[in-house]
Amino acid sequence: MKLICNTLCTGRCLRTGGKAFGLLKSQQEEKLDSINQAFLSDPQYADEEDLALKLEMFKKKYMEFDLNDKGDIDMMGLKQMLEKLGLAKTHLELKKIMSEVVGDASSEIISYKDFLNMMLGKRNAILKLILMFEGMGKEQEQKDAGPPRRKTLSDLP
Repeated sequence: MKLICNTLCTGRCLRTGGKAFGLLKSQQEEKLDSINQAFLSDPQYADEEDLALKLEMFKKKYMEFDLNDKGDIDMMGLKQMLEKLGLAKTHLELKKIMSEVVGDASSEIISYKDFLNMMLGKRNAILKLILMFEGMGKEQEQKDAGPPRRKTLSDLP
């Protein structure tokens, strides 16, 4: 057994892609961590509560939908993100969301800094609202998790 990605690996991991993929993801995570450190030391976000926890959550969500592993979410990554959340959008709607996040209508990618500025900023971008409600939905699912209660004879119709 080897120690890979902070867990003991028996050779049958749920992660796929091999060593090169793992190395690429760890490099990407280091790059995003350095950006997170810059946001933690920024006085503009000093009054934000649980900033470190939020940044870690945003990093994981961002890495999940960075399909090309270049540190940017492109149009297809955004499309897949919204489809996974059950909110399929047209190409024009995706372009509008991207331009709203980045602030540039010609941009085809969302960088991690743009993503963090959107999530931590005061503006209510469509994507921010979608991701926030998706997070709230997961909290509800976690509360209801567990085995169902046992039925008794009085529960029967």
